[in-house]
Amino acid sequence: MALQVTLPPGKKIYFASDFHLGAPDAELSLAREKKIIRWLESIQHDAHAIFFLGDIFDFWFEYRHTIPKGFIFFQGKLAELRSYGIAIFFFTGNHDLWMFDYFPTHLGIPVYREPLQVRVGNLTLLVGHGDGLGPGDRPYKLLKKIFASRTCQKIFEWLHPNIGMALATRWSRQSRIANMKREENFKGEEHEYLLTWCKEMEKTQHHHFYIFGHRHLVLRLAVAPSSIYLNLGEWVTSSHYAVCDGVDTQLICFEP
Repeated sequence: MALQVTLPPGKKIYFASDFHLGAPDAELSLAREKKIIRWLESIQHDAHAIFFLGDIFDFWFEYRHTIPKGFIFFQGKLAELRSYGIAIFFFTGNHDLWMFDYFPTHLGIPVYREPLQVRVGNLTLLVGHGDGLGPGDRPYKLLKKIFASRTCQKIFEWLHPNIGMALATRWSRQSRIANMKREENFKGEEHEYLLTWCKEMEKTQHHHFYIFGHRHLVLRLAVAPSSIYLNLGEWVTSSHYAVCDGVDTQLICFEP
């Protein structure tokens, strides 16, 4: 599946991921949410499209008539950007894979669950969250299949929202982003499973840039002589994003 994007003169495409809104607590999450709003306001003058590459929320589940409480500033800003004609694309991550039809129906924002090829001018990009890709991590891959199953979603849906959200909050507090003692470290290219996956993909089809989140490290690594893997990091301790002008794609830090 490929998405063709035609950039008008002076316009750009932006990518960000792993906001983890809701973690580690309401106060710190709100401060981060307001920072994200400042970032969105700083780019809205030249943004043609914005890609959110997963784990935007530390937990998200859509009941039939209920969505998680909070994040109203962020959702309101998304609605405003859509009213300006800016295209927005959401990808699910391992923390918010239970997104369904709320964003497409109420905000006009499509939701993707797998990596997507994006063609911008002469550039070909492959973008996504990144969880479950590459070698190893079999326990998580099995867990993801269970969570993605309709049966598992139905069981959770039967829980009253007060119970379901309480369980989700307790689980969220055990996550690596909420517990910063579980530090992310770069241990060499041979241990970067997403880079390994990109190199395998490059053998079958060329992409100028592979753009992912999930890893919680800001990375720019060579896949091949004319192919680059970018990881966007996370916004709990940092605030990096990528910008594509149709010729090149760069990583930039907002409010360092």
